[in-house]
Amino acid sequence: MDRFAHITDLPALLRTMPKAELHVHIEGTLEPELIFALAERNGITLKYDGVEALRAAYAFTDLQSFLDIYYAGASVLLKEEDFFDMAMAYFRRAADDHIVHAELFFDPQTHTARGVDIGVVIRGLSRALDTARQDFGISGALILCFLRHLSEEDAFATLEQALPYRQHFIGVGLDSSEQGNPPEKFARVFARCRELGLHLVAHAGEEGPASYVRDALDLLHVERIDHGVRSIDDADLMHRLATKRVPLTVCPLSNQKLQVYPDLRDHSLAKLLAAGLCVTINSDDPAYFGGYLNTNFLATFEALPELRANHAWQLAANSFEASFVDAATRTRWLAQLGEAFDRAA
Repeated sequence: MDRFAHITDLPALLRTMPKAELHVHIEGTLEPELIFALAERNGITLKYDGVEALRAAYAFTDLQSFLDIYYAGASVLLKEEDFFDMAMAYFRRAADDHIVHAELFFDPQTHTARGVDIGVVIRGLSRALDTARQDFGISGALILCFLRHLSEEDAFATLEQALPYRQHFIGVGLDSSEQGNPPEKFARVFARCRELGLHLVAHAGEEGPASYVRDALDLLHVERIDHGVRSIDDADLMHRLATKRVPLTVCPLSNQKLQVYPDLRDHSLAKLLAAGLCVTINSDDPAYFGGYLNTNFLATFEALPELRANHAWQLAANSFEASFVDAATRTRWLAQLGEAFDRAA
């Protein structure tokens, strides 16, 4: 029985209900306008004639075609203020989307390879977290991601560079090209991060197979799976994820844009929810994939008509359950969620 069947304006509820975002790459929030503004500020010449020419280049056929332009866009980030401005632009949109908590991925190797000191990256982002808390009441945290197309030795070196700033990030993740870069490639560095008490997450089962999800759990000992939509191909894995309440940070518009599910009506999200998995909705790289968190919610619910208000509540509640926060904070957010649903009655 749907206890929220009386709610009639579901789109309005999706927009205004409190929610957490757990899978957003902060470099993937760089809008073309800000890319050009930072390029001008830093004296960088881009190969595109203007904002619209850059935006027109966002025609991706797979993950790699996206990553090529993603790394080019990040080239304008040089100073602490650049990282601060980028993150604050995201937080302003997050406030509009009624996000109460965001755990931001960042890719230090994308910047250190260009000669940008890792401290510049982390200090700029950390300052934005503090400002977002003061200005918008949004709590946040940083998760350092290793680029999986690079070596584990490079990941170890990045970890060592980051450790003087350990107080500024809560965990590590694994992103970039999944094909040909299985989880076991990073087993030793994840073991080291686990010893350091860091939270562990990893991209798996997006372009890669369901077996990558299993390996991320068994070999990397991650607490959350980022994407994980290919889990639907393995019934035993589905049962394990549901039983253990392992969160999946699903990104519907990203999956559509990168041709994982070319038609959003075919997306596995509703089936994953129905199987009892702790699924969340997130925006991934919203500047490139067509929308921030509320846009992902609205597009997904429009494409999958079996999703109703009770699913909206579950997805928001799952985002709180999957957040790396204390129980009291989680309870407070759930109360706010209940109030939002009461108001929508």
